[in-house]
Formats: sequence, C-alpha cells, structure tokens
Amino acid sequence: MRDVAIVSVARAEHVRKERTRNEVEILMPVVHEVLEDCGIAKEQIGFTCSGTCDFLAGQPFSFVSALDAVGAWPPIIESHVEMDGAWALYEAWVRLQHGDLDSALVYAVGKSSMGDLSDVLCLQLDPYVLAPMWPDPISLAALQARAYLEKTGKTERDLADVAARTGTADLDAPYIVSPLRMHDCPPIADGAAAVILAAGDLAKQVCSRPAWIRGIDHRIEAHSLGARDLTASPSTALAARKAGVGEGKVDVAELHAPFTHQELILREAIGLNGDTRINPSGGALAGNPVMVAGLERFVEAARSIHQRAADRAVAHSTSGPCLQQNLVAVLEGD
Repeated sequence: MRDVAIVSVARAEHVRKERTRNEVEILMPVVHEVLEDCGIAKEQIGFTCSGTCDFLAGQPFSFVSALDAVGAWPPIIESHVEMDGAWALYEAWVRLQHGDLDSALVYAVGKSSMGDLSDVLCLQLDPYVLAPMWPDPISLAALQARAYLEKTGKTERDLADVAARTGTADLDAPYIVSPLRMHDCPPIADGAAAVILAAGDLAKQVCSRPAWIRGIDHRIEAHSLGARDLTASPSTALAARKAGVGEGKVDVAELHAPFTHQELILREAIGLNGDTRINPSGGALAGNPVMVAGLERFVEAARSIHQRAADRAVAHSTSGPCLQQNLVAVLEGD
C-alpha cells in the first residue's frame, strides 16, 4: 500500500442558520485556505472528491453546483459520494492507492438550515416499517440511549459528564425526548470542511509533519433497527480492529458522536482508555453540520498531528440512524 497523508486541513466556522451565503459561498474560502496552506496549486491536484446531500439542498445533483467553489478551470478528475465527507476521504485514499496520482482534494458542505432535518433524515430509514412512522432523529437516539442505560446500568449523570466537557450540562433541564436533554443533543449547524491528501514524497515536501493514514476501514450495521443491538457498535469495533487502532497508544480520538450516549458506546467499541483525550475539539456536541461533521473529525485529528499535540490519533465518522455506518482511521506523525 502507498503511504498517504493528510497534509492540509480547513473548516468553516459553524453558523446556526446561515442566512446570507449559499453552499458555494460557504465552501469557497475553505477550499482556498486548504490549498494555500500546503502550497499545492489547484492544477496540481490529481483527484477531487466531495460529500454532500441533494436532500439537504432540495435539488438533484446539487454537488455539481458546489463544484463552483473549486472552479471551472482547469478540468479535473472528480467524484462524489452522497455521504458525509469522511467517506469522500476514503474514496480519495483508495484512488491514490492506484499509483498514477499523488494528491487529492476532499471537501464536504452541508447547509442543514435549508430544510427540516426531521423529514430529511427520515428518508434514510427502512421504507416499509420505520419511514412510514416518520420518527425524528432525536426520538431514535433516545430509544438507543434508554436501551443503553438500562443494559449497562449507567445513568443520566454519565451522559451529562460527556456533555460537560464541551459546555454546560443541566440535569434539571426538561427532556427533549427522555432520557435526552438539550445538552445530550448536537447543535445543528451549517458548515464546510476540506482536506488535502498527498502520497509519498509529495506529502513530505508540502507538510512539515504529515498525518499519515496508517489504517482505515468502514463497516455497516443491519438497516433495520430491530435487527441489531442498539447498545453496542460491532461495526465500529471491527473497523477499529481492521484499521489497527489497538496496535499502539492512542493520544487523541476524534469521535463523531452526535449524542452523549453514542460517545460512550464508541469508546467501548474502539477500546479507548483513560489515557486518550476524547474529542478535544468538542466533537459533534459542539457543532454538527450534517454531511460535514464526520470529515471534521479527520480535520481535527490531523491538526493534532500537524501541531505535535499527538503522535497517534484516531478519527471516526458515523452515518445513518443509531450509529448504523462507521468509519475508523488511524493517523500517525513521523
């Protein structure tokens, strides 16, 4: 396998409801920043891959208009995933393994405020049983949280301890859906993120300390919520094992856990101990731009390597209801 590293990262500031800029205007300064940071000219980028969602934009092939942020010239080799941008990063990593290209631009943009997420995210559910009931994402997460608390014996205080790391937690606050309160749920935001991948010698030329992707893997749970144990995440455990998480000490772990109980589930699945700093950036509980938050975990994990705050980091992304799909990567500095 070729050595591939994250050599440059950028992300937009989270905005609760971006009222003045469209997706292209949110994304454009992020793309410019990530290119300028590593010094690779746009015409030198071998492959471009994006993660967006047509359902959020409310129009087909919305990713085509998002390409305006990259520019119409020169012509590019381009691909797209209708997933969080972390999966676009995975595709770009695979593409660089072919050996004919040495660099890739990966980006994601999500303007969640354009629609009702309760309606949009329901469309990913089983169309025969779950989708006709139109359950909202928080209700499904609450179902998972209640099952987790009852099985493990943990309490709402344990959930509040997770939330307290990124802000305040109030156990006297009313439930949104029991057992989840406001501090247990992610603040939905509009945002964008981008990374540059480079292979071999190019990575060393453009970055003083590349974040080498030493292992990466993604797995999926059963589509039907009733066909799996919501209190555990075997797909995360398998992806972590395949990526090689257990082969060394993990200094930092950026976990894409939109709800407090999901962080506890992910910690157990990956096998993280108290020596690992979990989500020093705040994670999705500090801001959760849909389609972007997973790629942001790679941005923050790589940044910890670049800035020498960590020698070995784990980046995780999830997609689908109740941790249905999970991607895990191990990043290391020289």
